[in-house]
Amino acid sequence: MDLQLRLVAAGHAQAYDSPEIAALPQWALWRNVAFGTTYEPIVIAYNKRLLAADEVPQTHADLIRLVTERRDRFAGKVVTYDIQRSGLGFLLAAQSEHVFGEFWPLVKALGGARTRLVATTEAMLTAVEKGDDLIGYNALGSYAASEAKKNPQLAYVYPRDYTFVVSRIMLIGEKAPNPNAAKLWVDYLLSKRGQTVLAQRANLPSVRTDVEGANTASALASALGSSAKPIPLGSELVATFGDQKRRLAFIKQWQQAFGSKP
Repeated sequence: MDLQLRLVAAGHAQAYDSPEIAALPQWALWRNVAFGTTYEPIVIAYNKRLLAADEVPQTHADLIRLVTERRDRFAGKVVTYDIQRSGLGFLLAAQSEHVFGEFWPLVKALGGARTRLVATTEAMLTAVEKGDDLIGYNALGSYAASEAKKNPQLAYVYPRDYTFVVSRIMLIGEKAPNPNAAKLWVDYLLSKRGQTVLAQRANLPSVRTDVEGANTASALASALGSSAKPIPLGSELVATFGDQKRRLAFIKQWQQAFGSKP
């Protein structure tokens, strides 16, 4: 999301006043240039055949306690994003620093438990499904939900303290060769019909609150309650992550806390 907004801020996208933007939540729209298209919670995935009920972390603090107090059990059995290789992983880590007061102790605890680092949610879920890892931290919920339907050993939880919600960003390129066709595509994908197709056929949760069904913002927001924290599109996201020096400084601090070499 932050990388897409950096393109917008740099002037690489054109504005469009789509008639469908009135149905978008305010956090999923920026300057009528960047449009959020999905509502995807970030989850903690786990192998329910290998993990006892009392070992399933319900909050981020639970995860700290698990990997600290039961290190022998979870050492080398937790997997999460490598924030140097994953743009989403970096985004979630940097956002967590703002909302979770124990973020750096969490990073240190994960490092102490020899948490494995991967570049994608797919790699995370595959490792958990196979039992190579017991817990996958910060997995993309839409992928986890799809995989859990096919693999009964895979399950996931929405953290009760806070659950980030991300969205796939759509924009029209500044030099789009067919801008009118691009506008029609924006209209369709943001329309109630397009969002219904997205939710039902692509298994990507609709961001519109007037779309019905389990795979929609309305249903997921109801399940999450006050723990839902959508990451809003806006200049703050650009300012926070657009500075390369700040980005590199954050990665260095993360590596030091994790215990890996810069």
